Amino acid sequence: MRSKPLRAVIVAIALYSFLVSIQLLGVSLKLFGVGFSHQLIRTTQNPFVGLFIGILVTSLVQSSSVTTSIVVGFVAAQVLGISNAIPIVMGANIGTTVTNTLVSLGHITRKVEFSRAFPAAIVHDFFNLLSVLIFFPLEINFHIIEKSSLILAEAFKGIGGLTITSPLKVMTSPLAHLIAKVLGSNPIIVMPLSLILLFISLKFLVDILRTLVSKRVELTLDKYLFGTPVKSLLFGFLLTAVIQSSSVATSLMVPLVGAGLLTLRKVYPYTLGTNIGTTLTAIFASLATGTLLGIQIAFCHLLFNIFGIIVWYPLRILPITLAEKLGGVITQKRFFALIYIGLIFYLIPIIFIILTRR
Repeated sequence: MRSKPLRAVIVAIALYSFLVSIQLLGVSLKLFGVGFSHQLIRTTQNPFVGLFIGILVTSLVQSSSVTTSIVVGFVAAQVLGISNAIPIVMGANIGTTVTNTLVSLGHITRKVEFSRAFPAAIVHDFFNLLSVLIFFPLEINFHIIEKSSLILAEAFKGIGGLTITSPLKVMTSPLAHLIAKVLGSNPIIVMPLSLILLFISLKFLVDILRTLVSKRVELTLDKYLFGTPVKSLLFGFLLTAVIQSSSVATSLMVPLVGAGLLTLRKVYPYTLGTNIGTTLTAIFASLATGTLLGIQIAFCHLLFNIFGIIVWYPLRILPITLAEKLGGVITQKRFFALIYIGLIFYLIPIIFIILTRR
C-alpha cells in the first residue's frame, strides 16, 4: 500500500497533468477557430443563427467567458446589437459544457465509473438546454432579459473595471502553450496529445481517489463543500470566480463523481453556481469599457443564468432525470457518447448556421 505522502504526490501530479491537459485541449481548439469565431460573431443578425453561433464558438474556444468577452467588445463598439448578442450569450452557456463532457470520456473504458461520470457531466448540458428552451422564445417576443439588464447596467455605469488573474492559468497555461509551440502549434497534433494526456492523468487521478473512498472523506466533502444545496452552489460560484473557467470547475467534479465520492444530485447545485461564477469575467471586462451597452450585455449573461436557476432548481428533477436516462442509454452503448458530443456541440450548429445563411 502506498504511503500517505506518496499518494499525495501522485494526486498532485495527476491533478496538475489533468488541468494542463484541459488547458492544452482549449489551446488546440482555439488554433482551429479563433479568427473563424470572431468573423461568425461579427456577422450574425438572425437570433436563431446567433444561438447556434454561440454554441459552436464556445465549443471551439472552450470558454463561455471568452465568447461573452468578445461579444461585450463588439457590443461596446456597436458592431453588434444587444438583441442579436443575447442569443449568442445563451448559446455560449451550452457550448461551455463540452469540456466536462469530454472529460467524462476518460472513464469510458470503465463501465461503472462511466455510468456515474457521464450523467454528472451532461446534467449541465440539460440545465442550459432547458433554460434556452424557455428563455429564448420569451426573449425574442418580450425582451425580458434585455430590459432587466438595462436597469442593472444603469446602476453600474461609470464604475471602473477590475481585472482578476486566474491562479490556475498562471500555473498551467505556460506549460500548455509551450507544448503547443514545441508541436508547431498544429491543432491536428496538439488535440490528440491533449486527449491522451487527459485520459492518462484522469486514470491515475481516479485510481487514487478510489483508494480514498471512505466515510471520513465523504463526511468531509459533505460537511464543508457539498453538504447542502447552498454550500454546493456557493462553492461552485467561488471556485469559478477564482479560476475564471466554468469549464475547468465543472470538469474537476467529474472524476469525483466517477470515483464514487459524490453523486449527481450533490453536484447539481455546484454546476449552477459555476454558471454564475463564469459571468464575472465578462462583467469586469464590460466595466472596463465604460459603455452602457457593453455593461448591459455582460449583465444579460448573469441574468440568463439567474433566471434559469430560479426555474430549474425547483424543477431539478427534470434535468437530473434526463441526464440519468440518457446516461443509462449511453452507458450500454458507449460509442453513442461521441455521437452525442459531435451532434450537440458541432454538427447541428454547423448545419443550422449553413442552412440559415443561404
